[in-house]
Amino acid sequence: MRFCAILFCLVVAALIGPGCARKEPAPAKVGLRKIALQTDWFPQAEHGGFYQALAKGFYREAGLDVTLLPGGPGAGINLKVAKGDADFGMNRSDDLILAASQGLPLLVVAAVLQHDSQVLLVHDASPVKSLDDLAGRTVTASVGMAWIPWLKQSRGIDFALRPQTYGLAGFMADPDAIQQGLVTNEPYVARQKGIAVRSLMIGASGFDAYHAIFCRRELARAEPDVVRAFVGASVQGWRDYLEGDPEPAHALILQANTQMTGGLLEFSRGELISRNLVHGDAARGEVIGQIELHRIARQIEILRELKILDRPLTAEAVATKEFLPATRR
Repeated sequence: MRFCAILFCLVVAALIGPGCARKEPAPAKVGLRKIALQTDWFPQAEHGGFYQALAKGFYREAGLDVTLLPGGPGAGINLKVAKGDADFGMNRSDDLILAASQGLPLLVVAAVLQHDSQVLLVHDASPVKSLDDLAGRTVTASVGMAWIPWLKQSRGIDFALRPQTYGLAGFMADPDAIQQGLVTNEPYVARQKGIAVRSLMIGASGFDAYHAIFCRRELARAEPDVVRAFVGASVQGWRDYLEGDPEPAHALILQANTQMTGGLLEFSRGELISRNLVHGDAARGEVIGQIELHRIARQIEILRELKILDRPLTAEAVATKEFLPATRR
């Protein structure tokens, strides 16, 4: 009996004693929220800020496990995001306005590019010196884009269209050719082939679309902290990519896209910087990531003038500044 009593006391002491001195349990490690960003093309410098955020751990620090999905022709970015196959997407703001007018539940939450990087590429010796000089000519372009009827209507000109092929062989063989491209890409490719070219910025026409980050409205409603974390880490990534050492992003891009070269990455990043495509115009108060609703409203107004909106919209029905870092609202 004495042994049993002693054993009982030892057991009680073992159970109670630690309880008196125990520390608060360490908080359980919360798992990272998985996020997929559907990009608009194959990995390139125009995605550099996202790859920088991935490479340097900015997304993980924000509690996110981010996958960057490559795009390309027919990627179906808007539908993938609308259906939940991707959480975020990249696309032009005018395309997202049209999608919203057609009932897709999408919301612009930040800008990747403050200004349109699209250009019309001409040979250096071409008599086409300005957008007005397109009158009566043939332009190779992505038929159906809103800037085409805007250019014709606003300039009072007409020109023929040839469908975009996403290659430069035809352009390089024809000294009179005019082809849509990106100022961050096609001029480099042409010059590498020994072709001297000039670029006419489409944004100079007065139709200057954002290149935007967007998500499903339901994600913004149900998980606003996730949207805010993704936008904040992406803005941090873009600043670091453009103002710091881009090599972490470039290493990931070269690994993900075997057709990419270091030379093109450097050229593209240089154009993003020199043309303030991401930073924007400081004199106008533009900064990385910023969205201005008055610019979205103007784009909606233009699309209504062109009679290509399915229904009228407000800027607030398309975009929000809610998830931008406080200094960018």
